[in-house]
Amino acid sequence: MNSAIRDQSISLAGMYQAVRLVQQTAQGDRRDTAATQASIRSILNTDPESAIDVYGDSRALMLGLEVTTEQLANDSRQRDMALTGYVIALMHLERKLSRNAVLMKAVATGIDRIKEEIKLADELDPGIIAALAAVYRDTVSTLQPRIMVKGEESVLRNSDSKNMIRALLLAGMRATVLWKQRGGNRMRLIFQRKQILDCCKELLGEARRAV
Repeated sequence: MNSAIRDQSISLAGMYQAVRLVQQTAQGDRRDTAATQASIRSILNTDPESAIDVYGDSRALMLGLEVTTEQLANDSRQRDMALTGYVIALMHLERKLSRNAVLMKAVATGIDRIKEEIKLADELDPGIIAALAAVYRDTVSTLQPRIMVKGEESVLRNSDSKNMIRALLLAGMRATVLWKQRGGNRMRLIFQRKQILDCCKELLGEARRAV
């Protein structure tokens, strides 16, 4: 398996995992706890040795690999266009964020502060999620156009749900930054779609065998 394609597949799966969890949260559906933990943890893993180390192993990305495989394997009429829209929006915002040194520093400072707090709490502790949500709100969310999440109004008005959605969008941005670092871009996704799809299928097989 080509290492660059493997790393890009992992980071794309990280994006799709984060936005699928956002969708589950916003719609009031049952959210995958293990996937949520892995995505939130990825934000705090700022010095990994490899792309997969951001998440731990392929099992932590099983949801994302499943979703990515479904999205890339189907034609446009069968894809969940809301999920694809979120991923495209993340890629667009990453480009804007990467050009804003002040916001980039604010993101890094906020995450470093939370990395100290996590030593005393679980990554899904409401206080940690609220702190991550605040980082997203004060940085990425100030860029235009903002990501507009669709879901149940009662859920979207709930403060805990809003915090989780913002924290997961920050996880999506973490994966998008990784995608860019590993050579990913929208043109590569178009022209190397089959290679990435095949790699995601292989990674998904690894994950399922390891469960």
